[in-house]
Amino acid sequence: MVASEPAEFNDWCPGCGDFGILRSVEGALSEMKLDFTDAVLVSGIGCSGKLPHFVSGPISGIHTLHGRALAFALGVKLSNPSLKVIVNAGDGDTFGIGMGHFVSAGRRNASIALIVHDNRVYGLTKGQASPTMPLGERTKSLPKPNINGPINPIAIAVTSGYTFVARSFAYDTALTKDLVKQAVAHNGMALVDVLQPCPTYNDVNTNDWYRKRIYKLEDDPQVHEESQTLTKMTQAINNSYIMEDRIPVGVFYKNELVPSYEKRINAYIPDYLSNYPASQKIEGNGAPVADLSDLIASKAL
Repeated sequence: MVASEPAEFNDWCPGCGDFGILRSVEGALSEMKLDFTDAVLVSGIGCSGKLPHFVSGPISGIHTLHGRALAFALGVKLSNPSLKVIVNAGDGDTFGIGMGHFVSAGRRNASIALIVHDNRVYGLTKGQASPTMPLGERTKSLPKPNINGPINPIAIAVTSGYTFVARSFAYDTALTKDLVKQAVAHNGMALVDVLQPCPTYNDVNTNDWYRKRIYKLEDDPQVHEESQTLTKMTQAINNSYIMEDRIPVGVFYKNELVPSYEKRINAYIPDYLSNYPASQKIEGNGAPVADLSDLIASKAL
């Protein structure tokens, strides 16, 4: 667990997009009136991993392992489903070593908000190409152009089962704050992929570069009835591609008809949502006291 510190003591580089994401998260927490009794911030390794340390106000945070933030977040959510769980992780953290967890999170559809700090590089380890950097792009720290093709986080999220999928730009704090609020309020797995400049190591995808290309989506992203699911998924994927001169931001896909992981568990264990693990006494004078009879009888194991 980490305690929040005043944001002015952070160690991000001047001009880093993380500042905009931090302000957006703080704004969302404030407007939703969430504190340490209501929400938990989980982060991985990288520049983005410091965010729980820097949020102003009383909030609980967990600074975890590289690529494992979603695994920790799922454990937090399932132990206490009443909490709002918000994950902040980098594009390398999430889509590199953490890709297996990213896909599995969509299949489960737990009510977790994942905010990806997407700057196309591994900023903490001197600017190597991340999985979202385009083929052939060469930033200042690369001796040669990137030899790998980029992944499409929006398309992967939609096809993996995420039920809220959005993209934002770090310096548009109003839009990012709004999307974070929607993601946190959503009953299901949510992704907000936040494009951000890295002024130290990415001298190609700068603030000016993004601002000349970004535009807001106008298509209705929501699945209103099950028969629309495939159409809306296809629409989201078609809209998700980043072209050289056009980058769409906004909500790509929203489906509130799919049951969350917590509700799926409750279908097997009827009192799960009212008698969840974090609310139970697990020991007395060193002896276990947990009653697993209902769990065993449900055959959920």
